[in-house]
Amino acid sequence: MIPPESFSVSLSTFTLIALAEIGDKSQLVCITLAARHRHWPVLLGAAMAFLVLNALAVIFGAGVAAWVPEQVTAVIVALLFGAFGIHALRTQHDDESEEVVERPGHGIFFTTLLLILVAEFGDKTQIAVAGLAGSMAPLPVWIGATTALIMVSALGVWAGRTVLQRFPLLWLHRVSGGVFLLFALLAAWRALA
Repeated sequence: MIPPESFSVSLSTFTLIALAEIGDKSQLVCITLAARHRHWPVLLGAAMAFLVLNALAVIFGAGVAAWVPEQVTAVIVALLFGAFGIHALRTQHDDESEEVVERPGHGIFFTTLLLILVAEFGDKTQIAVAGLAGSMAPLPVWIGATTALIMVSALGVWAGRTVLQRFPLLWLHRVSGGVFLLFALLAAWRALA
């Protein structure tokens, strides 16, 4: 049985990362490639990319947490999440027109894997995963973040266009920004406690 605190960490990580990733570059990559190619290689390439990216983020975040005092880590996480939240709330335009170019000479699995590895390395969600892993249990953070990113990729592959037609991308950015600000306040409270 999963301990309640691990489930809570995974669920909160899942929520934050899923909301932050909707309408982001990797989902647009999945939408574009799935429109022209078979769905499974696109989804599997995205899943493999996120398994690797989140493992790197969790290792980095947990490593930093081992060397930096918990209060300092909480302050850094609060500042990062606050910045991400403000950035998301200030987004004024839809990024739907971003063009994704397929890499010639690669299978679609490797094309998706490479595009997402390059697009997401150092992205706000990877930094958020590192920050969460520095202040919470790393394995539940990895599970929650990876599950969220794979689910959002699946939405991009199968239903992304429908969702983006019904809900303005701008509103999804607003919700994401609000969630990041909430997590920033929680991290700040933890730093002061």
